Amino acid sequence: MTKATNITWHDATITKEERRAQNGHGSVVLWFTGLSGSGKSTIANAVSHELFRQGINEYVLDGDNVRHGLNKDLGFSEADRNENIRRIGEVAKLFVDSGKIVTTAFISPFRSDRDSVRALFEEGEFVEVFIDCPLEECERRDPKQLYVKARRGEIKDFTGIDSPYESPEKPEITVRSDQYSVEEAVQQILDYLREKNII
Repeated sequence: MTKATNITWHDATITKEERRAQNGHGSVVLWFTGLSGSGKSTIANAVSHELFRQGINEYVLDGDNVRHGLNKDLGFSEADRNENIRRIGEVAKLFVDSGKIVTTAFISPFRSDRDSVRALFEEGEFVEVFIDCPLEECERRDPKQLYVKARRGEIKDFTGIDSPYESPEKPEITVRSDQYSVEEAVQQILDYLREKNII
């Protein structure tokens, strides 16, 4: 792939700070990470719904949905997973610059990828939300029957089965989705946003 060379960065006329002031709230990425079946998308969408209900500018970037469009050219090899997360990080940064709270729900199994995305943001703009759920419980839930297929060998490089998941070492928020309801998880995340004066 040939890289563009004759390009110049243009600063926006309206700054991120001005957009935040107009919105009346901060802008961050809530980066949900965890095993398939842990509840990432469910909780991310519930958080987004509650923010919307409160009049806060928000948007959800969901792993499966993004792979239908922006990242439909990517598979699940390690290199493709890395590129998937890189692209999402850049898109999330645009949303944060626009003054929105963006929730992303991606397995994003590798710490190095998540750290690379974190490095794109200013201090406090990247909020890692670890949806901590034991593999056994994720397999029990298995809403898309992916674990069943992975155990049969029908899906290769499946996170948690034959590809590793590297848990966050110092996430801003940890939610034990096997111990708390979706509503309790949402409250925990909103409490963090209030504590940090983001909302």
